[in-house]
Amino acid sequence: MTTDGFTTCLWFDGQAEEAAHFYVSVFKNSSIGEVARYPEGAPQPAGSVLTVEFTANGHRFLALNGGPEFKFTEAVSFMVFCENQEEIDYYWSKLTEGGEPGPCGWLKDRYGLSWQVVPDRLQAMVTDPDPAKSARVMKAFMAMSKFDLAALDRAYAGE
Repeated sequence: MTTDGFTTCLWFDGQAEEAAHFYVSVFKNSSIGEVARYPEGAPQPAGSVLTVEFTANGHRFLALNGGPEFKFTEAVSFMVFCENQEEIDYYWSKLTEGGEPGPCGWLKDRYGLSWQVVPDRLQAMVTDPDPAKSARVMKAFMAMSKFDLAALDRAYAGE
């Protein structure tokens, strides 16, 4: 793993390798890198996975099997920006499998990691200089779990 830029470290309790393979299967431009194992005398069994380097959608991650001390919370989430409803449906389906849907495009995956599956044009809609358009879009998406892009477009247009 190179040391330029940023790498996100994700703390797991024994599922680092499984999670890395899952994320690589969901996202394009993804791959598994080096796998490090615990040595003799470490806090986990010798030979078990310590870390897995992986890239998901071009973003570098390090999955760490650190133990049960820390859990993911909604305070940190990854945003997946989608061009169309097909992409929204794909990522929503893959990431909620074994996880749970939430409000406003948020979800937790099977490992408890929070994601936001978001239309890439949502920010432009909610920051539109016309406050009526912005308010309609905000009202529409606040009532959604998975985003319905056609419904957002209708709200934006005032239909």
